[in-house]
Amino acid sequence: MVQRKICTAVVTGPTGTIGHALCRRLLAEGCTVYAVTHPGSKRADTLPKDEHLHVIFCDAADYATLPEQLAEPVDAFFHLAWAHTIGAGRNDMPAQIANIACTVAAVRAAAQMGCCVFVGAGSQAEYGRVEGLLRPDTPTRPENGYGMAKLCAGQMSRLECERLGLDHVWPRVLSVYGPYDGPSTMISSAIRTLLAGGCPALTEGIQQWDYLYADDAAEAFWRMAVHGCSGAVYPLGSGQALPLRRYMEQLRDAIDPALPLGLGQIPYGPRQVMHLQANLSALRQDTGFEPRTAFADGIRKTIEWIRKEQP
Repeated sequence: MVQRKICTAVVTGPTGTIGHALCRRLLAEGCTVYAVTHPGSKRADTLPKDEHLHVIFCDAADYATLPEQLAEPVDAFFHLAWAHTIGAGRNDMPAQIANIACTVAAVRAAAQMGCCVFVGAGSQAEYGRVEGLLRPDTPTRPENGYGMAKLCAGQMSRLECERLGLDHVWPRVLSVYGPYDGPSTMISSAIRTLLAGGCPALTEGIQQWDYLYADDAAEAFWRMAVHGCSGAVYPLGSGQALPLRRYMEQLRDAIDPALPLGLGQIPYGPRQVMHLQANLSALRQDTGFEPRTAFADGIRKTIEWIRKEQP
């Protein structure tokens, strides 16, 4: 098993649900963490208050300046930042191309800072629509600009890491939920609507989905940095799939079983992914990762956080 020693790390995109959990996971290992977020970030104040965590304000377009802003060499670079991830922004081609350029710039900054490993954050969107399990070698047929850009960023950053002498690991993240998730994701939106006594409008919910709690995702990212094989692609989910309506029913029941769900109120999109499930065999073998949080437990924690976070 690969073994890297990681004492210092950079995390871009630290204020999202995976970023927050990853910062906490790194701090639990005794690491010094440089949390890189854009200037004016309204969520920077939510990051853990710890003497070993340092917030660095730097726009993604300015990653080339990171080496001069940090006071010490860095062991690992986790690149989670990505703009325009939902809605029409997914097909904003200039914006997605800019995301690719920022990823390559992040690799170059990581090399200048002495990192031994670069861990990106790919997406299941790189695969497109697949009926079977998602494996590292499953053919990639992305159907939107976001998926195309993630695929390109993963490939280009891998080549750049090879050129500069860094190890490269590229997880393809399926669906992650948890505290600090954006309010527009389906899970967060449904929770907020139900807490307000409303009825969330949903599809019929027969699609098979794979949800992973944020703390488990952070554990996987940590293990990939320490043990992941250089050049590897790892689909990242729980490895289990249920009909989406089952998740929504568990979510609703954790709030109030009497509340209605608007299942079937909205149609499926023209390119709706109907089966999303990760094969974790390679990730388990290389890193020892095993998801630990049942959806019922993770969703209760997420609901509790949203209750406290809402005004």
